[in-house]
Amino acid sequence: MKNLEFQPAQVLAASFLAAILVGTVLLSLPFSTTEGSIPLVDALFTATSAVCVTGLIVKDTPVDFTPAGQVILLILIQLGGLGIMTFSTLVILAAGGRISIRDRLLVQSGYHPGIPRDFPALVRGLFVFTLVIEAMGAALLFVWFSADYGAARAAGLAVFHSVSAFCNAGFSLFSDSLTAYCGHAGLNLTVIGLIVLGGIGFPVLAEAREIAAARLRGRRARASLHMKLVLVTTGVLIAAPFVLLYFQEAGRALASRTGQERVLGALFQSVTARTAGFNTIDTAALGTVSFLLLLMLMFVGASPASTGGGIKTSTAAVLALFLRARVRARDSVPAFGRNIPAGQVLSAFTLFALALTFVFLSTGALLAGQPGLGLREAVFEVFSAFGTVGLSMGATAGLTTAGKAVIILTMFVGRVGPLTLLYAISRRRARGRFEYAEESVLIG
Repeated sequence: MKNLEFQPAQVLAASFLAAILVGTVLLSLPFSTTEGSIPLVDALFTATSAVCVTGLIVKDTPVDFTPAGQVILLILIQLGGLGIMTFSTLVILAAGGRISIRDRLLVQSGYHPGIPRDFPALVRGLFVFTLVIEAMGAALLFVWFSADYGAARAAGLAVFHSVSAFCNAGFSLFSDSLTAYCGHAGLNLTVIGLIVLGGIGFPVLAEAREIAAARLRGRRARASLHMKLVLVTTGVLIAAPFVLLYFQEAGRALASRTGQERVLGALFQSVTARTAGFNTIDTAALGTVSFLLLLMLMFVGASPASTGGGIKTSTAAVLALFLRARVRARDSVPAFGRNIPAGQVLSAFTLFALALTFVFLSTGALLAGQPGLGLREAVFEVFSAFGTVGLSMGATAGLTTAGKAVIILTMFVGRVGPLTLLYAISRRRARGRFEYAEESVLIG
């Protein structure tokens, strides 16, 4: 019998699937829900949404789940946000065990561009970053929630929303998400900060720490091309949508809001639409231009090695840079004084094509399995699920079993990544050692 060939993509997909199945069982137990039980498909949907840090819900989190069920959701969100394999590695390290080379490569491939010299430090660093940022976020949120609730309730709300925001999950312990705090500057900026930090990716956070430490010692440190692309793209995808949403929705979704609420509402929506899923304004009330803008933001999503989904900011940046290079009649793709390798440009276009194809197929499947669902609502639901965003125009609660199955699959593919799944199910090497002769075709 031949030995099975190790494929990290298969292990990654399997680990997410295993976490979803365990979460489904736990959420199906009597102590997890206020009614004592929920349909299996609803437990599966909720577990998938939590592990894939999406935030789409078919059950009202604060109403239908007990405190125990909410804790289970929080654990699933944290597992999904940081990655199941990373958690497993930390447990082994904490127990004094040794990590195999294969497991090192599997974890390292998602967070570090090269093989780290100190692998345990890499894994522990991920958790230190996460715990510190989530603790700081929870402390600030506790201050804001304490104005409306007692200490125990405020602490619970602060921890839950801090973890959910940093993991870009969008789960909330309020039935109307954060709409009641649309004009609260402190809470809005805290949640926005958590979402951005969780969405820019751990490599960028680690590199920023190294650069800051080097400069404190009086040494020069150069930011990598990846860091520059991620930060610039993230900034553009926050600033431009903020301006557009502010002026587009001034007479619609933001018409009844005060001046501060309009500014905060537009800013919050421009950030949360890429992967987080919280909302402070009515998404269903948005105009057509804003609707198309949110689709684009959800499709792009967060950055690589982050807690979010989508095709990622760096992919979008590479595609834009390639088109700019073509317009300028350049064969190479330059950015910040460097050329992006041709292989990575090809990977970006492959990911874009796979993602777009999957989204269109999922939309068709959802419309076929959900009679009466409008095209606008179906498209928005699928883009939200694929980008692991969690925003909805009200269609989630009314999904049939077939519709839920489509969204469950879409959330899973969006979190694991279509390119990763392609690697997981495809052969490692092509059969045969020959190449066909080339022949040109007409393009465009």
